[in-house]
Amino acid sequence: MFVQLALGSLLILLTALATAPGWWVLETMLIRVQPWIARRPHGLKLTVTLALAMLWSLAMVTVAVWIWAIGFWLLGAFDRFEAAVYFSLVVFTTLGFGDVLMVEEWRLLGGLAAANGLLLFGLLTAMLVETLRETRSRQATRK
Repeated sequence: MFVQLALGSLLILLTALATAPGWWVLETMLIRVQPWIARRPHGLKLTVTLALAMLWSLAMVTVAVWIWAIGFWLLGAFDRFEAAVYFSLVVFTTLGFGDVLMVEEWRLLGGLAAANGLLLFGLLTAMLVETLRETRSRQATRK
């Protein structure tokens, strides 16, 4: 049990280390294009900004899912890599279909992956809202 908790904590740390810099890169890019975003017309620019932030967030979730899938596969929790990726995605998004199950000796990792996914989705949602708020604020000050 303690080994599972330690390995799960390590995988959570790896996802944090992989996704936090990703958001920083996006934020840096948005700051660089701030003058363009703030100029009129705003509609298309707001759409492009949100689409970029959404796709970037999806990429970060994908990286996190792959980190968990590689972890599951290296631990031998699945005999096929495709099953590890599928299980990781289903658990990370908290869908929990139940059609693919992990071996009993590593099943606590499934719960930790779900918790990691829930927290990451919440954080990325908050960041998307902040991107929208900041973009709208910049546009309002340039009217």
